[in-house]
Parts: sequence; structure tokens; C-alpha cells
Amino acid sequence: MQVTGQLAMSDNDRGELARILGCGQQELEEKLAPYASAALEEFASMFLGQRVFNRGSDIREYRLYLLIKHAFSQKIPSEQEVCKLFQCTASSSRSLIRAVMSKYQYLLKDAIHGTLRDYLGKAKVNGQDASAVLAIDNRNIVEQLNRTLSEMDSSLPPVQKKRASVSTYEMKLSSYYRLCEHFGLAQK
Repeated sequence: MQVTGQLAMSDNDRGELARILGCGQQELEEKLAPYASAALEEFASMFLGQRVFNRGSDIREYRLYLLIKHAFSQKIPSEQEVCKLFQCTASSSRSLIRAVMSKYQYLLKDAIHGTLRDYLGKAKVNGQDASAVLAIDNRNIVEQLNRTLSEMDSSLPPVQKKRASVSTYEMKLSSYYRLCEHFGLAQK
């Protein structure tokens, strides 16, 4: 169903919203469209009595689930993206993402799988120390990769933070190759 609406805001707010969403003011309407779809689905499910929540945390979790579904193209967002949209701290965004990945794990199975594939696909193999290096901006992704490794073979070495780095992780090639095989990725 196609629904249209109006959003009144000042030029300053419009500029700030464009900055938060990472677009120019001329692209703002297009950028907001998937968020509007998520909001409409949230309201419709509430009106129909399908999703009636009493706790604020449940509402936030469902809202993030809908944003993953509509605005993030079925990918798990970074902690920083969630911080910007939900106006929360890094630890709060990490907890929110973890709760959504757990509570909606079956509905988000493809989103989680696709996100892990994307991160693995960007890994750089370091032949000198037989490792693969990944830039990961979401600790929940690291936990999910390690959970996957554990489910496949608990003797595989984990994904670990690279020393003296902010968001760089590394894993032994044995783990990297098994994950690539599991997710159907070509090994580098």
C-alpha cells in the first residue's frame, strides 16, 4: 500500500537530519523513505494488536528490527549508526543490537548471515603470520563469528582484537577458511 505524508521541520533541523543520515539535503526525502516504511509498519502492527509493548526496551528493540528490515537493507548496522539514530551511548547501542540479534534471530537470519559474509568478504589475508585481518565496527559481529566457529568446531581459534587497534580484528587462517567455506565465500 502506498502512503504519503508531510513532515514539517526547520531548515536547521533539515540540515542536521541530513548530516545524521549521511546525505545532502536534496537527497533527504529519498533517504527517509525506508525509515517511513519502518514507522508505518510499527504503527500498523500496533493498531492491529500484533505488537503491543509495555516496556520501552521492547519498543526500541522492535524499532531496530524494523530499521534493519527496511532502512539498513537487511544488514546489521554498526554500533555508531545505532548511536546516531537512537541517541544513545556506544554500550547502549551494543546492548540494543545484541538484544535484537537474539530476540529476532530467526527473522533476521538472512540479515545476520549477509552481514557476516560482507565482513568476511572484506578480510585481508596476511600470509606472513598466517592470519586474516578484518575491520569490524560492531562487537556483536565478532561474537557471532566466534559463535559460528564454535558451532562448527570448538577447537578452531577465535576472532580476536588486534593489539593496539580500535576496531581491527584478526583470526588464524584455519578459522578464516572454515568460515569462508561455511558462508560460501571464495578464499583469498
